Parts: sequence; C-alpha cells; structure tokens
Amino acid sequence: VQLQASGGGLVQAGGSLRLSCAASGSTASNYAMGWFRQAPGKEREFVAAISWSGGATSYADSVKGRFTISRDNAKLSLQMNSLKPEDTAVYYCAGARGRSLYTTASGYNYWGQGTQVTVSS
Repeated sequence: VQLQASGGGLVQAGGSLRLSCAASGSTASNYAMGWFRQAPGKEREFVAAISWSGGATSYADSVKGRFTISRDNAKLSLQMNSLKPEDTAVYYCAGARGRSLYTTASGYNYWGQGTQVTVSS
C-alpha cells in the first residue's frame, strides 16, 4: 500500500485547508486510517483517526471541533478550519491493517510522505 498526501500550504490564522491522502492497493479501502503531524523539534503526534468503515472517528483534544476527518473508500481527507499558528507542522497520513481506531503511531503499518502546513499569525 502506498499513501500520497497533498493539500498543504501557507494560510493565515483563522483560515482553512483541506488535506487529502490517496491510498493505492486493492485492500486499502479495508484499512483504518489516520493523520499525524510533526512540528520542528517535536515528536510526531496524533491528530485524527477513522475506522475502516468511516463509522468511528477520534481526534486529539487540540484539534477537536476544528478538524474533521473523513474517507471515501481509500481516499482520506482532513478538513482543517480555524487554523492556529501552533497547527504548523508536516502532516502525515497513515494506514493500518486493522479495522479499529488507532491513536498511536505504533498502530499503523503504512505512511505517506508528508505535506507541509504553515499557519501565519
């Protein structure tokens, strides 16, 4: 399975961005998926996760109410609203062979290359 993330960019605080992640492979639509981010000098952190069916989601407290994760089969999206400078990071999409929700990086088997999101104040 290969994951390709896109949609990052530069936006002012309070603005919005939509990230996308296309997963290739015949079984990718059966995988749970998620988004993580890593800011310079910091550990990679969980952002949001969605089950294989899309019926269950989970969010980090820092993005709850502002970000929305969704999927259409093997295509994953992250709608980011009310962006803050502290949301600046490289965002990674990830896929897990399991079907549950996974909120730690160790639960994921596949990773995309990352897309940069920069929020200016």
